[in-house]
Amino acid sequence: MNIDDIKTVGMAGAGSMGAGIAQIAAMAGYQVKVVDVSEAVWARAEKTIVKSLERIVKKGTISEGEMKAVLARISFSTDVTTLADVPFIFEAVFEDINVKKELFTKLDAVCGEHTIYATNTSSIAITEMAALVKRPANFIGMHFFNPVPMMKLVEVIPALQTAEATKLLALEMAKKIGKTAITCKDTPGFVVNRLFVPYIIDAVRLLEEGVASAEDIDTAMKLGCNMPMGPLEFQDFAGVDIGYYVSNIFYDYMKQERFAPPGLLRNMIKAGYVGRKAGKGFYDYSDE
Repeated sequence: MNIDDIKTVGMAGAGSMGAGIAQIAAMAGYQVKVVDVSEAVWARAEKTIVKSLERIVKKGTISEGEMKAVLARISFSTDVTTLADVPFIFEAVFEDINVKKELFTKLDAVCGEHTIYATNTSSIAITEMAALVKRPANFIGMHFFNPVPMMKLVEVIPALQTAEATKLLALEMAKKIGKTAITCKDTPGFVVNRLFVPYIIDAVRLLEEGVASAEDIDTAMKLGCNMPMGPLEFQDFAGVDIGYYVSNIFYDYMKQERFAPPGLLRNMIKAGYVGRKAGKGFYDYSDE
């Protein structure tokens, strides 16, 4: 398959990552078919995309007419069969191997033999997921970063089973949708999270040990290391529950203490303090 032959892409999963990927693909000129389990989920995704595009219009990067054209290229459905004729499908459903297995089983039942599956997982082995599908040679990891429209990087991760042609196509796709791609081995955390997750964990440990307040830890990293967002601010943005889940996966695989989630994360989840989406995490967002 040639990259120029692809006119339509699929997006399985309409959470924050799925919405972002759908947006940039539509901005690159692709027709985008988005599928998720309920209308409520993709209705929220549609609102997210509209707000994101409105910000871009205000910056003068695109016109209102171009915004309308982008939105017209995105369609939503709860029916997986709408992806039957789509040659390239991104996947960004919940980070659970059983959820992903259920999705790929449904896709395998309707998709053609040349369809490419590109998973956005940040923590599950690409090789393990490739083993779940009928055509593992067509399976690859494409790990985006949140917020997708702003972050320029994509990690491209071939499974052991991935064909060279699939890897090259994924690299071309990343370029077509305006991203810079790096290629990395199928290991926990790939490159970015292999470095970033212990950094977040260490920040939580500093807070847990009373070394400094959340505000001071974040200020230190923003002003001392020129980070755009402090580590605890970031964890609230991404979700405390997601951070705990991912660090557990890394620790189970690597058996290295630097990946072990602090008890504070576990207790915050029990209290329901899982970040911005809950109105409270390391910071209080109840007024937002």
